[in-house]
Amino acid sequence: MSELKNDRFLRALLRQPVDCTPIWIMRQAGRYLPEYRATRAKAGSFMDLCTNPDLACEVTLQPLARFDLDAAILFSDILTIPDAMGLGLSFAQGEGPQFARPVRSAADVAKLGVPDPEIELRYVMDAVRVIRRELNGRVPLIGFSGSPWTLATYMVEGSGSKEYSHVKGMLFDRPELLHKLLDTTARSVTSYLNAQIAAGAQAVMIFDTWGGVLSPRDYIEFSLRYMAQIVDGLTRENEGRRVPVILFTKGGGAWLESMAETGCDALGVDWTTDIGAARARVGHQLALQGNMDPCVLYAAPERIRAEAATILKSYGSGSGHVFNLGHGIHQHINPDHVKVLVDSVHELSKPYHPM
Repeated sequence: MSELKNDRFLRALLRQPVDCTPIWIMRQAGRYLPEYRATRAKAGSFMDLCTNPDLACEVTLQPLARFDLDAAILFSDILTIPDAMGLGLSFAQGEGPQFARPVRSAADVAKLGVPDPEIELRYVMDAVRVIRRELNGRVPLIGFSGSPWTLATYMVEGSGSKEYSHVKGMLFDRPELLHKLLDTTARSVTSYLNAQIAAGAQAVMIFDTWGGVLSPRDYIEFSLRYMAQIVDGLTRENEGRRVPVILFTKGGGAWLESMAETGCDALGVDWTTDIGAARARVGHQLALQGNMDPCVLYAAPERIRAEAATILKSYGSGSGHVFNLGHGIHQHINPDHVKVLVDSVHELSKPYHPM
């Protein structure tokens, strides 16, 4: 593997000195980019794009051609694991993901096995290998997975949800069945992320998109417990380097201390938590990633720059901060505004990192 030319993202995750604050953006390869939309049209469908390693590599690299980003993130979907478990994933136009066979009964849960990442999910591992080769050491590559709770939510509901009636019904009425499902899913995520690391991912992130819909008690028992299980089982060294692990629970600002105890290297923070307050609470233990409201990117360039300055000032001096949005970028954002953000973060953060 080629030598890494820009490692400030990995250094910041380990709270080592950097020359400026690194930045990448959740969903940086996505529909706001016309070149992404063109590649997706060429692929034929979203799933065809995900399952073609060369096209997945193409869209992974597209934002790096436009913006001075400090990391690439594997182009894939969080629902690859349940799809590999045979639940029949499809994406209806404008409706989001659907599963033909949702998991609702003890018999449904008993049928589920841990997919072999180099067999059922080989297309993801091949994409990681192709992307690493094509990056040629330019920036690190982030691998990722959904959290067990988030995956289970989709698996039980059968699609996205606003009420979570099926999965929360299972949580309250049949908690032992949900625990069995979450354990199988956690073992699958551990295997999947370790295979991504072996294939070349240099950091990994667990997206707990729906953790914030749980009560504090249920978050600890049904979401964080299984993310901690995954962190315990991950490969933490590869190619002579530490492989940092980032946990991100959307709406999880109340639980940062508990999340920090998992042994992860960094926590993602959404925009409902002040980054300076988060640093005061847990920044002595680990790095923080975030946390600009994605809607700021609809604003004028000078407002975007001012918001970046505010967040950098809130975090303050020293390493341990990876700048990001508080969640994924929206599809109607002007790409020129993303460039303003990336360049502003690099420029305005330099005084906070006296080398």
